[in-house]
Amino acid sequence: MGDHDDLRKFITDLAVVHGRVVLSSGREADWYVDLRRVTLHHAAAPLVGRTMLDLTSDWDFEAVGGLTLGADPIAISMLHVASARQRRLDAFVVRKAGKTHGLQRRIEGPEVSGRRVLAVEDTSTTGSSVLTAVEALQEAGAVVVGVAVIVDRGAGDAVRAAGLPYRAAYTLADLGLVA
Repeated sequence: MGDHDDLRKFITDLAVVHGRVVLSSGREADWYVDLRRVTLHHAAAPLVGRTMLDLTSDWDFEAVGGLTLGADPIAISMLHVASARQRRLDAFVVRKAGKTHGLQRRIEGPEVSGRRVLAVEDTSTTGSSVLTAVEALQEAGAVVVGVAVIVDRGAGDAVRAAGLPYRAAYTLADLGLVA
């Protein structure tokens, strides 16, 4: 098995939780994909980095990140894997709101202005979280080259409607969550 298959197994074994939940979009579901159980797992995190870098290997970007908290471990995993591959890749964190103290930055990490960046998210249903990050990045002067998520719950159309390329490592069908 390769990284993609190994990561899928971690997701299905650790992250898919069955039972009634309310998603951040406000929608209700009979299951939840808690990807932090995977993105913060010692053995799965490197798989996340390798899978997401492979997924976006033909996109040209210098930094990766997204809206905190879902994007943070993905960006860090990608940063570490890229470094091991002798590739320069910075990570950043987009706050949900600007700080009112200190440097009052909304985007933490190396400067993104004028740089080509990739916006990531763990899972996305409506695209609202990742598009919030994209808006903040564009306001900061970054060039967003695309959006990549680990698991797509249906956000692709919204992200593409915003004029951005969109990729997902897994669909719900890949995880056996739809007929």
